[in-house]
Amino acid sequence: MFLAIKELKHSKFRYLMMSIIIILIAWLVFILSGLGNGLSTLSAATIKNLHANYVVYEKSAGATFNKSIISSDVIDEVRKNKNVKHAAGFGSSVASISKEKTNDNNQKTDVALLGINAGSFIEPTVIDGKQLSTSKRFGVLANKSLKDAGYKIGDELLVSNSKMKLTIIGFVENETFNHLPALFTNMNTWRDYQYAAPGSDNGVNKPVQAITLDAPKLNPGKLDKEIKGIETVTKSTAVKGMPGYKEESGTILMMLAFLIVISAFIIAVFFYVITIQKTPQFGVMKAIGASNRFLSNSIVAQVFLLSLVGITAGIGLTYLTALALPQNMPFDLDTKLVVSYAVALLIISLLSSIISVRQITKIDPLTALGRVE
Repeated sequence: MFLAIKELKHSKFRYLMMSIIIILIAWLVFILSGLGNGLSTLSAATIKNLHANYVVYEKSAGATFNKSIISSDVIDEVRKNKNVKHAAGFGSSVASISKEKTNDNNQKTDVALLGINAGSFIEPTVIDGKQLSTSKRFGVLANKSLKDAGYKIGDELLVSNSKMKLTIIGFVENETFNHLPALFTNMNTWRDYQYAAPGSDNGVNKPVQAITLDAPKLNPGKLDKEIKGIETVTKSTAVKGMPGYKEESGTILMMLAFLIVISAFIIAVFFYVITIQKTPQFGVMKAIGASNRFLSNSIVAQVFLLSLVGITAGIGLTYLTALALPQNMPFDLDTKLVVSYAVALLIISLLSSIISVRQITKIDPLTALGRVE
């Protein structure tokens, strides 16, 4: 460590440039991780927020909401399982709302209209206003982003391509579904919109798209055998079944993986070139008794210190950047993700020093000093 620090102090500009490169790479990695996490949250925040362990779909739906339609009668059958504490139906639709009748698309807002039963265990807690009530059939809970867009409690909402009129009775926060702000309404109201066309419910009695379960000790395979025509999956599987979720997450992860590999390559090349340039000095040090282990530890220590400083500075820059980003930008820094990527970057950086360490072990003092033909 002593030799590493002395070398860093001696060649300040050279290592400063290397530190800047590491800072920029770390900054980009954390920015991408924030954007990726923000997009995934925007896509499936409502499902992630559910206090549920499992989601029940129609068996042939492939664990996707849009393809699933099952009867509410199944909810009563599911509740007979002793491991099911709570069960509640769930439905989703895409709709456009406006405060007044208009043909101007700019005055309409796309929302995810979500049907739940008032008072069920999956109803989100309001931050302003009142919870859903069966006495207010057309009352809705709106995501806070709609409040920021100018909507307020008591506003009457006209639903496009429908005669339905909804009234905002409360606001919830961090509730988005398929990249759209969520609008929670009573299940019967959702059915009126989703299955307005004659025959669109396929003759299913009181249809829902899925059933959410609070059942931490449930055996999903056993439940599927007990009730015909259903498929029970974990909440994480339900999240991955959201349209475009896997594709978005996969793209961001691939970009991060390439970026981390590129950073390792840059650090490895930088220290390899430095090692080649310092071959005579290493030869002299070996001639006076310095061991391969001592010199190798010096290189590894330099990589560790530069990477640690660069990654820490990158994290700081990322949090400062987050303060300057627009509020509507899907950017969400998760502390666990930041720590995970920081550790991954540090480990990759240390592994990149292996090439330089190997080069040091191959240096012959006499050859390095030019005394042997």
